[in-house]
Amino acid sequence: RRRPRLRRTKEAAPLLRISIRALEKQRTAATGPTYRKVGGRVLYTVRDLEDWSAAGERKSTRDKTAGTVFPARPLTPEERGDR
Repeated sequence: RRRPRLRRTKEAAPLLRISIRALEKQRTAATGPTYRKVGGRVLYTVRDLEDWSAAGERKSTRDKTAGTVFPARPLTPEERGDR
């Protein structure tokens, strides 16, 4: 079984073409990619980074079936899917 390719925040941010700080804010707001804490280090798998990025994939501005990559802020109840 292959081990997942892990990246620290400073290595993950350039893969997403965002700043390190933006990725940190996404993590704090719980709107970023899935991560792991190992020995105090924040680690991301390349697959999780790709999956998170793909959530915002669109074919046009009118694409109603596209997912959303939320901004780095607390989500509203509607955005969380609460009723």
